[in-house]
Amino acid sequence: MAGDDHFSLFGLPQRFALDEAGLEQAWRTVAARVHPDRYATASAAERRVAMQWAARANEAYRQLRDPLLRARYLVEQAGIDLQTESNTAMAPAFLMQQMTWREMLDDARQDPEAAATLEGELGAARAEMRATLTELLDVRQDYTAAGARVREWMFIEKIAQELAAARPLA
Repeated sequence: MAGDDHFSLFGLPQRFALDEAGLEQAWRTVAARVHPDRYATASAAERRVAMQWAARANEAYRQLRDPLLRARYLVEQAGIDLQTESNTAMAPAFLMQQMTWREMLDDARQDPEAAATLEGELGAARAEMRATLTELLDVRQDYTAAGARVREWMFIEKIAQELAAARPLA
């Protein structure tokens, strides 16, 4: 089984814009080839190797099917340290947007209409991030700029999670 990185494991080009159906098909093919059940009568060492390959295939698939994780993976593969724990520097316009979303989140805790508005804004921000990262990663190959955008997208996802947790179950 070949594949030094997640993309080559599945025989896919190393790009942010990814054919999701092609990814799923490639994952199913690899997963079927290394599924531990196929090695039930093999030696303990062969079963262990099959289990390791199956785990690797599953983790690679998990990362590549999620656009944010895929962007993060590509940036990190290019040698960019995202410093997610220590680097909080962001563009001033994005910092202002964060403050606006935080205020909207406070309102959304009591007002379903405000929650729907914030959800819509976050959806639009995700779509913009996908388009921007496609340009930065696949066209310009500007991994440093892409890293900054990935950190911003991580914040968007954090706000989205907080919104989901704040919304009462219907």
